[in-house]
Amino acid sequence: MTGRLQHLLSRRALNGLLAAALLLAPAPLALALSGEPPGGNRIVAVGGAVTEILYALGLEARIAAVDTTSTFPEQALKEKPNVGYVRALSAEGIIALNPSHVIAIGNAGPPDAIRLIKETGVPFTQLPDEPTPEGIVGKIETVGRLTGTEAKADVLAAEVRRSFADLAATRERIEKPVKALFVLAMQNGRPLVGGHATSADAILRLAGAENAAGAIEGFKPMTDEAIIAAAPDVIVMMANGGHAAGRAEEVFAAPAFAGTPAASRQALVTMDGQLILGFGPRTPRAAGELMHAFYPALATSEKAQ
Repeated sequence: MTGRLQHLLSRRALNGLLAAALLLAPAPLALALSGEPPGGNRIVAVGGAVTEILYALGLEARIAAVDTTSTFPEQALKEKPNVGYVRALSAEGIIALNPSHVIAIGNAGPPDAIRLIKETGVPFTQLPDEPTPEGIVGKIETVGRLTGTEAKADVLAAEVRRSFADLAATRERIEKPVKALFVLAMQNGRPLVGGHATSADAILRLAGAENAAGAIEGFKPMTDEAIIAAAPDVIVMMANGGHAAGRAEEVFAAPAFAGTPAASRQALVTMDGQLILGFGPRTPRAAGELMHAFYPALATSEKAQ
């Protein structure tokens, strides 16, 4: 056997061993051996906040698919395959995409689908869905670590922190908080409202408002009588949430709202659902816009400064 032939055979054997290693190695090690960046180049993003963070870090080219809540930026759902609703994922559909990593928000499900995905060896990370400034920063930093973009994530996290600090300074100037009621939807004619320990409660408080449904825990229906007794000054709805959202005269024609202070002022605020409840990098903007809608004089005084 010539030296050249031995060399070729040795190279073929080495290539074969490397290929076998890639097939048999755990997914994170296989990514490292393949030369792909941390997180790989086929990330499945589950949760609007996850997608927003990935795009904000300039990682859109590494996203293989998104879920239906990934409405921002608009091109995400237009350009990427859709794996369905965040809480109703199909394990088979996601596995078929050959993902390098699934990064999901904490409320993703169902549990059986997540278990099946993990059993295939695909890295699956769920981010805690804490609706606080610290929770948002934590999500940004975690995504940065998972994707090898820590430096960019640090910059984005610092921007978000500064925005929340500015928001807090403005909030200190509020003399009398308004009472706001967040109506998520109408269920059999009864409003489903955001009570204590919800993302709705968190965004209202960030905007300097008192939650008129603060005595309720979670998202629950609220009776007409309870709403009238709570006396909200303003009703908040998602712009894409149905029930004539955006048309104050129709909203306040409903018995639940007709007898409230909000109805006498026709005080209805609507905002994109993912913006107001997503708790991603845009949340300081959402809380700021909501605050200015609650306190127009505050916005006017800011412009005058």
